[in-house]
Amino acid sequence: MRSEEKLGDIPAKSGDRQMTDKGQSLRGLGSLLKRRNLKDLLAVVVPVVIFSLAPHFYSNEILLISIMIYVALAEGVNIIYGFTGYLPFGYVGFYGVGAYATSLAILDFNLPPEVSIIVGGAISALVALVLMPLLRLKGSYFAIATLAAAEALYAIIGNPSLKSITQGPYGINIGSVYSSGGSYVVAVVLLGLSILTVIAVKRSKLGLALRAIKNDPVSASLSGVNVVVERTKAWLISAAIAGLAGGVFAWTITIFYPSAVFDISISVFAIVFALFGGVGTTMGPVIGAVVLYGLYSYVGVTQPQYFQLIFGAIIVVFVLFVPKGIVGLLGTAINRLGSLGQRQRG
Repeated sequence: MRSEEKLGDIPAKSGDRQMTDKGQSLRGLGSLLKRRNLKDLLAVVVPVVIFSLAPHFYSNEILLISIMIYVALAEGVNIIYGFTGYLPFGYVGFYGVGAYATSLAILDFNLPPEVSIIVGGAISALVALVLMPLLRLKGSYFAIATLAAAEALYAIIGNPSLKSITQGPYGINIGSVYSSGGSYVVAVVLLGLSILTVIAVKRSKLGLALRAIKNDPVSASLSGVNVVVERTKAWLISAAIAGLAGGVFAWTITIFYPSAVFDISISVFAIVFALFGGVGTTMGPVIGAVVLYGLYSYVGVTQPQYFQLIFGAIIVVFVLFVPKGIVGLLGTAINRLGSLGQRQRG
């Protein structure tokens, strides 16, 4: 009887161990989710708070807005390149469309600047929808095709024959709605929105699908992922962010020419900032834009030829050898230091 009782106790103890293991696993998962949520929250709150307070310590609001615009553009590149592997050298086309759509909404329809900026983002997404066939191309073909599309948009908007619609090559003026404080607030909102969008994409089924597509489109398709639809979603989101950024630029500057918003260097800067910080990450583009554009604003303005060479080198080096950027390098270094510490304690 005693042996039977002991044998009867074994399943109960085994079950208790299983329940304990499950409880520990759930607690570990809950702790991981809390840390992840806190990390994402800080990724949005910290930059927004810093830039909200920055005018109290630094008077050059134009520079601060420019940095926030480039953060948004870099996050937009992050979505289309970091999650799909499509490098959009013609990304500036959506930026220019957003700037002009915003300005024309103000001039022709008397819409408030804030609403007009939203219109600019929507029009840019609509243009991206028209250019969706470009997603059939891959690699350098896609990059060159987007660049050609941006040049075509520049030619259309800057066409003297369309002066009555777009003002042609003669520039556009929305100085009547100028508001440095208003444009700065909207720039801060754009900053937070772009970061939040990247976080939402990363944590959604869309982000999972895009990563699968980037790793192996054929396997992803066989697994039930609609490659065309998922890529199109990333393409449209990325274009909308660029359009919003263009709208904020238009409201900030108020007077500009087509050449100012369709300049290829805008695409190059956004790509470099994303690559330098780390594509596929949330904070990488933020770090890249703040560090490199801040450095450029002090040195590159007086000697731009050197920065063009440096930025070109960064694209080559980071694409080939450091695809995870600065954030990826820091993460790897921290993990190795943690592993080394555990070995020493063991």
